[in-house]
Amino acid sequence: MTTVRSHRRRAAFAIAAVVVVVVVFVVRLVDLQVVRADALDRQAAERRGNVSTIEGSRGSIVAEDGTVLARSVTRYDFIATPKFTTKPSNITIDGKTKKVSLDVAAAAIAKITGQTPSDITSPIQAALAKNKDSMYAPIVKGVDVATYQKLTALQIPWLDSTSHQVRVYPNGAVAGNILGFLNGQGKPQAGLEDEYDKTCLAGNNGEETYQVGADGVTIPGSTKVQKAAKDGGELVTTIDPDLQWFAQDELAKVVPQLGAQFGMISVVSVKDGKIRVAAQYPSADPNNLDATPVADWDAMMFQDTYEPGSIFKPLTAAALIDTGRASPTSQLVVPDTLSPQKGVFVSDDETHPVQHLTLTGVLTESSNVGMSELGTSMPDQERYDFMKKFGIGSKTAVGFPGEVGGYFTSPSSWDAQTRYATTFGQGLSITQAQMLGAYQAIANGGVKIPLSLVQGCKQADGKMTDVPSTKGTRVVSAQTSQEILGMLENVLKGGPLSTLPNTEIPGYLVAAKTGTAQEPDGSGGYRKGSYYVSVMGVAPVDNPQYLVSVNIGFPTTITSSLAAGPLFKTMMSQVLKAFRVQPSTAPPANYPDTY
Repeated sequence: MTTVRSHRRRAAFAIAAVVVVVVVFVVRLVDLQVVRADALDRQAAERRGNVSTIEGSRGSIVAEDGTVLARSVTRYDFIATPKFTTKPSNITIDGKTKKVSLDVAAAAIAKITGQTPSDITSPIQAALAKNKDSMYAPIVKGVDVATYQKLTALQIPWLDSTSHQVRVYPNGAVAGNILGFLNGQGKPQAGLEDEYDKTCLAGNNGEETYQVGADGVTIPGSTKVQKAAKDGGELVTTIDPDLQWFAQDELAKVVPQLGAQFGMISVVSVKDGKIRVAAQYPSADPNNLDATPVADWDAMMFQDTYEPGSIFKPLTAAALIDTGRASPTSQLVVPDTLSPQKGVFVSDDETHPVQHLTLTGVLTESSNVGMSELGTSMPDQERYDFMKKFGIGSKTAVGFPGEVGGYFTSPSSWDAQTRYATTFGQGLSITQAQMLGAYQAIANGGVKIPLSLVQGCKQADGKMTDVPSTKGTRVVSAQTSQEILGMLENVLKGGPLSTLPNTEIPGYLVAAKTGTAQEPDGSGGYRKGSYYVSVMGVAPVDNPQYLVSVNIGFPTTITSSLAAGPLFKTMMSQVLKAFRVQPSTAPPANYPDTY
């Protein structure tokens, strides 16, 4: 019995030992084939020969119509192996192979690259002076494909090349501030290049191995791809390239004429929130980073804030109408100044006798006094909540790198003056993108669609990813929207712009609002004679299609909104023509300005 048990124990021990051995082998196998597979493959590749990187190309950025705004191209660096240049070597010139010295080979190279022969020989001789067995001397960098082909056709055995990608922007400064740029190490630094680097544009590098002979020449057929490279996707923007160019060209002419510091033109599609134009002056050229001051790299519509002034008034009017506190024909007695309580003083831009204005007339005449009289009849928190729904004080859905939210505090922090000032666009700061989003909601039947700058990322298989949301949010009723637009028709007919000749666009009903915002002095006041002027408008009123905004920063020759008026008409006319928008068919609203 004891013997049987003993045999069984020995058998069990033997089985256990076998199991342990098997487990050890399995663990080792998993370690080799799974855990350390990549590292071991790389080590094996290195033993088999030299390892080089296969670059995954960075994806292009294109306009809505496919026009390339940014793309990567291949450039080549050529390297000599000095050790093998000390003796004559075979090269091929004009289809004939002959053995030549280093000097003759250098002359052949220089003829192609535009260098001098000494530009080729000097780094080679310097390398040999340090080490007679030197295997590396760079002789020319960044040549294009045509030059690469000519150099490789020489078949110089001691000449080799490496490739790398560089970023080019075919349209120069057109949309440059929106596109951004890559630094000298190929890293994205701003704009869409930065925002969509990881999710769309960046490629993934691969790896290949190759063997070289004793003469340093790659052995034919020895190159093996160890890991395939993957190219980045194509980022499709919403930008219309022709209109973007037109807008930047107009700004480049008009801003200096006005003696202004800068200017912006923006165009948004009302129905879907697409930003079709995001132009500014000065603008940055991503091809020429050294010539662009750091300050000029801001994308103004997302990164610069300002007090909006009178273009803010339609938002207050919309809140009043939507809550039933006012209508387009509400009547007000409007003096040129108002001091309803201690510490509060409101004035209109110009002195005038007491006026009998409707709410429409308040917008037409751009009366601070009239708007504050009505605006403060609404509870502060309720008015604040409406402004937040319009997007005031919040970053847009675009998510642009470096985008700011502006300054719009809650009513609990308002003093008496701020309570009145916020009804007509002072006491807060916004970005141009925020105002575009707010006006888009007013123009779109009261429904706010998130602004978008890209349509998505087109992957190699054609699938579109990173598609922005188009889900709308109702801010005011469709009736309120229609009434505000009808009221704003009067601005071109009876407001400040009506003093300019030919401000209306024949055949189209246009709703617009002017703004002449003062520049804060940093001490709670405003700089005298320094104004940020703007015009923002929608056309056609009876079927709103496009929103155009023109902003001019601190002009000196004309300091009122009249400075932006002609450029607004020029741009809106071009937009309507470019998109073949049908003329208006409905009659104007004709709300009265006075009573």
